Amino acid sequence: MLRFLLFLLLSAGTLLAAPVPFSKDVLAEIDRAILGAIDHKQIPGCVIWLEHQGEVYKKAYGSRALLPAPEAMTEDTRFDAASLTKVIATTSAIMKLEEGGKLAFDKPVSDYLPAFAGSGKENVTVRQLLTHTSALRPGMAVPPGTTSTGVLELIGREKLQSTPGSQVRYSDINFILLGLLVEKVSGESLATFCQREIFGPLGMNQTGFLPQEPGITAPTTIQPDGSVLRGVVHDPTSRAMGGVAGHAGLFLTAGDLAKFARMMLGEGELEGVRVLSRETVRRMVSVQTPPGLLRRGFGWEIDSSLRGERFPIGGYGHTGWTGTSLWIDPASESFLIILANRNHPTEDGRISVLRREVATLAARAINLQTLPGNSLSPVLTGIDVLEEEKFESLKGLKIGLITNATGMDRNRVSTIDILHAAPNLKLVSLFSPEHGIRADLDRDGIADTTDPKTKLPINSLYGKNRTPTADQLRGIDALVFDIQDIGCRFYTYISTMANCMEAAAKAKVKFIVLDRPNPIGPLVEGPSLSQERSFIAAHDIPVRHGMTVGELAQLINSERKFGADLKIIRCGTDGFPGWFDRSGLPWQNPSPNMRTLAAATLYPGIGLLEFCKVSVGRGTDTPFELLGAPYIDESALITQLNHLGLPGVTFTPIRFTPTSSVFANTECRGVRFLVTDREAFRPIDLGAGLASILHRLHGAKFDVEKMITLVGNQETLNGVRNGMPLVDLKALWQSGITGFEKRRAPFLLYPR
Repeated sequence: MLRFLLFLLLSAGTLLAAPVPFSKDVLAEIDRAILGAIDHKQIPGCVIWLEHQGEVYKKAYGSRALLPAPEAMTEDTRFDAASLTKVIATTSAIMKLEEGGKLAFDKPVSDYLPAFAGSGKENVTVRQLLTHTSALRPGMAVPPGTTSTGVLELIGREKLQSTPGSQVRYSDINFILLGLLVEKVSGESLATFCQREIFGPLGMNQTGFLPQEPGITAPTTIQPDGSVLRGVVHDPTSRAMGGVAGHAGLFLTAGDLAKFARMMLGEGELEGVRVLSRETVRRMVSVQTPPGLLRRGFGWEIDSSLRGERFPIGGYGHTGWTGTSLWIDPASESFLIILANRNHPTEDGRISVLRREVATLAARAINLQTLPGNSLSPVLTGIDVLEEEKFESLKGLKIGLITNATGMDRNRVSTIDILHAAPNLKLVSLFSPEHGIRADLDRDGIADTTDPKTKLPINSLYGKNRTPTADQLRGIDALVFDIQDIGCRFYTYISTMANCMEAAAKAKVKFIVLDRPNPIGPLVEGPSLSQERSFIAAHDIPVRHGMTVGELAQLINSERKFGADLKIIRCGTDGFPGWFDRSGLPWQNPSPNMRTLAAATLYPGIGLLEFCKVSVGRGTDTPFELLGAPYIDESALITQLNHLGLPGVTFTPIRFTPTSSVFANTECRGVRFLVTDREAFRPIDLGAGLASILHRLHGAKFDVEKMITLVGNQETLNGVRNGMPLVDLKALWQSGITGFEKRRAPFLLYPR
């Protein structure tokens, strides 16, 4: 990996023994920001720990205590972690139990804790507790000395505030229940379980509940009797429960929290000690909330201001009420710890603004903008640009909007809502593609309906019609297209755009595309379409086309001779708005099974095999990141895959049972794919090589002939069937790629 210019850094707080890849000037800015917050009495002091690829900048600032006597902050100060307890202790314990088969995420909580049932809570699941979608209220009072049984009885009287799964409502009660669940399932206290299974193995010797050395612990608030809480949990509910609870009660140091963060970056392993499986960690930090809601993992925040303005989408973290926080950025192999006692001596302290500022500076300090493959180049999408220009391009027009949940601005405000409220134009109807207006339906035959908020009609383009009818376009001046494509020929939103553009041309209606990034970059790869066009093969382009939807619209309009009155609202960016995590834009699943950028990166290759007799992971937590079938010998498959010598990807044997789609409820044996270098990785090479191996090993069981629909090129299918070496297959594609790159050149909107 690229190393940076190295500086020998001497700071007032820490002498680092070796040159590190941090910017000396930016570290000084971090110092000034924190000292300014201390001067303004926002916090009495703090400890920060910034780690990047194993190099560390750590420092203590200000005071550990102001009352009853001043004490200087030290790097080994132990802090009341507050709600960091939720992810460091409770979530880890729950994941450990699930990994061991002791509980299941989608089972009702009442299956394990019968006293929780009642008042409509019978169907609340463990998953909903972990993702804060249970519909329980934020918190509850507990009388001092209440036992676990008593707490559960109190929670049993709680009533739900809404329909479970319908919204994210952060709630301590969720994690109090999860702590009780650990106790019930493991047969021991949360403190004991976490010490044995997590903290002890990781060497987190200063981490735990009920600390025994209050002298090195940062105090929190003054109590009514004039004493200061020190070594006693600040949260009153946890304190009433004896200091051990699933939502609060943990104490830790920055050094110990750094060990935990390294374990998370190591996907469950630290220095040869594994406490969680890779699959478990990946699930913890991937989106687990329903589409359309604030994105959260199991316990962890994903959509969070904690990342500041420079760390890209793809990280995760959490905060604690007392002033603690952790942000982990796997892409740059970095994490940022801020531990403060902002509520000492009173609750008047503030840290939220400082957290964001320090996170932004931390990303600058590690020169994040120069990391290969991960640099952040903030992008404005078409709808952002339209807002900035005050909708001048749509002035006076009656609009029909083709969109889904991905149609939103940088702040996650829906394009529907933006245009409905916009001045000097009128939004009159909506059109939805495959998967519906919310991008959450995975079926054929989606019906017309009405948008509940705007009361506008929603015309389905994935039901009886795949093209707007003349009646639906009557009274419309312009069709506006705002949908996130995925960069692959057989993703159907391209077809919807082409159909709508052709219909607009026939109806003499303007067609306006609000452009968005191609999330998997500008590379062109794979065979060009040589079969007849279809809904999953909209135009004669390679499998991976490397264009934005705006660029594609111009190409298709010209080559199909639609004659549409076409306008592209370009992205606001200096170059090609590629790789999604460089854009600074929020991720919204474009379809139910396209849940991560990792899946999108693999999709052009793994998706090629979807119509064959294999599971591509639909009905699992990680679609398109794995593949299998009951008949596969996973060891033999991986041996053959390794013989291909494909760069940028590794293979792990796996067994999984999909809950839907191909081989639903049947154990499949196969492989999990991990992209290690996306710039070198070629997904079509993987898909073609994988198909050839499976055909050779399993013949009719695999049914390679079904691949033709998605590969769209008979010559390629023949080569796969006949065991043609990958280098020769790629030679078949080259003339098509060269020709396509010449064809597309006049329609490119952004420098490559």
